[in-house]
Parts: sequence; structure tokens; C-alpha cells
Amino acid sequence: MSLHYEVVFSCFLNDEAPPEVLDVLQWHLGLRDERPAGLDPGEHPYPLLSPDPDSYLPGGDVASLRRQRVGFTAAGDVYRWGLHSRNYWLDDDLGELVTILDLLAPHVVDDGYGGHFREVYDTDLVVFEFRDRSYVRNPAR
Repeated sequence: MSLHYEVVFSCFLNDEAPPEVLDVLQWHLGLRDERPAGLDPGEHPYPLLSPDPDSYLPGGDVASLRRQRVGFTAAGDVYRWGLHSRNYWLDDDLGELVTILDLLAPHVVDDGYGGHFREVYDTDLVVFEFRDRSYVRNPAR
């Protein structure tokens, strides 16, 4: 019998994130239908963050990527790409987390919380943080 997980990504990406990265992320989020040209189907087998309308999570799955104003400087407004997704995953798919983490890490603006996953009937979270253009799981405090 399979275990089921809530998987959450929540972070800001640099406003200068390459269009190719944003295209791949939009495809994973179900915000575009066409697989981006040149995307390796072996590495990105299917959209991993696309919301399932029949999700078993309370409130359902969520997928959002939007350019947000996050502040201002003497040079003008500061923008970032705000990513938030929450999905219901089978345990067989958890290995695919690396696909998304590798895609995001080089473009995350601030080190710190990037998301978590947890078995849906458990209260213990497995947290991942972004640090120095990479990521760590359950970082030591």
C-alpha cells in the first residue's frame, strides 16, 4: 500500500531567472500545456506540480507562479517571481523532488525555507532549505 504526501514549495526566484527556467517551471505547475522545447523527458517525465482537481488534501492542490513587487530601492521597485505550490504525491514520486529542487536552487533569492513534505497523516515535516544556490534537507539548527 502506498503512502501519500503533502509536498509544498514556497520561495522567491530572482526576477532575472532565465525564461527557459520559468517555462519549465510553468509546465511543471500546469500553467502551460506544451512541454518546453529541449526538455529531457527522462529528467522531467511529467508535470510534477500540476494541481489535481480531485486532490485529497484539505483545500486541494495549489499552483502559483507570479511576478510580485516585494519592495523598493532608490533605483525603483524590486520584483521577484513568487512560487507557491502544494500537491498530493504518492511515495513512489518523492524521488522526483530532486528534479524541482535542482531547477529552483540556482535561482532562489534568499537562503532559508523552501518548502517541506510530510506524510498526510503525520505531523512531522521534512523541511528543505535553500542555501548558496543549493539545498539541504532537515537542516541542523
